[in-house]
Amino acid sequence: MLNPFPNLLRFKIDKATRYRDTAFESAGLDLKKEVQAVFGRNIAIREVDSGSDNAAEIELNNLSTPYYDIERFGISFVASPRHADIMVITGAVTRNMELAVRKTYEAMPSPKFVVAVGDDACTGGIFRDTYAVIGGADKVLPVDLKIPGNPPSPNEILQGLLNLMREIRKTQHY
Repeated sequence: MLNPFPNLLRFKIDKATRYRDTAFESAGLDLKKEVQAVFGRNIAIREVDSGSDNAAEIELNNLSTPYYDIERFGISFVASPRHADIMVITGAVTRNMELAVRKTYEAMPSPKFVVAVGDDACTGGIFRDTYAVIGGADKVLPVDLKIPGNPPSPNEILQGLLNLMREIRKTQHY
């Protein structure tokens, strides 16, 4: 049979071709064990943008892509705070978002944990002393973990979640 596309090259992907990050894989598997030990099930994250530049959101979104696929480690993102175990805040908390941040936190069932992702959420960033910004997430809510960076990488976010699970398990705060 003649090839209908003679100019089209055919590529073969063999087992030697790997696109995964081995450090991320290892940390992810550790995270899955810790999540199961602490919660006995998968956990859900509700992300709240309280006034960011979207840099941290892009990295959080990357965690759901096929490359990282964080759901295989027992972590999923949810649309409702009523289904969330962890609230991830990105961006400095602006005055117009303070009420929304508080209401989201109050709508979460207990036990609930708050993670500030990115320099803005951790400290208020470069706008921390301006009229429109209250500051970092800890100015509004009790923050359990801060993951600094502008923005932090998916690996740093995963490692932060792993550290949070280990700390929860150590203190039996759940």
